[in-house]
Amino acid sequence: MIRVNVLITQVSGERFWDIRKPIPPIQINTNLNLVEIEKKSDEMLEVPFVLTVNYNPSVAQISLKGRAYVTGTKDEIGKIYDEYKEKKPPPPMLIQSISNVVFVESVIISRTLNVPPPIPLPQIPPVKESAEKKPSGVDYTA
Repeated sequence: MIRVNVLITQVSGERFWDIRKPIPPIQINTNLNLVEIEKKSDEMLEVPFVLTVNYNPSVAQISLKGRAYVTGTKDEIGKIYDEYKEKKPPPPMLIQSISNVVFVESVIISRTLNVPPPIPLPQIPPVKESAEKKPSGVDYTA
């Protein structure tokens, strides 16, 4: 069984927009970059990563750096490392594990900086009144 332990080693966040001005409509770009995959032993890999969050217009910038430690059997670790050497994409489980940690942390930093969070908030669709009142079934009127 593969386990991933994600540690953040550096946090950086800066707000550029004047706190007294309302924030305009913005576009938020996030980039999670796995720097490399290093084999530490037959049963452990170390994966340095960097998350950058850029706002456009330039309202703020957030950056997180860290390392993920992947442990498992010799075969599991060997397979991940061999695929990395063959330039194949990292396993989704590794990306997901790192994303879960860094995106939660970046939301906390965005709250501290009083800027929109770098992940889309869930949208509740508006209820259409006409759809509620319409009877279900086939309409035979001509």
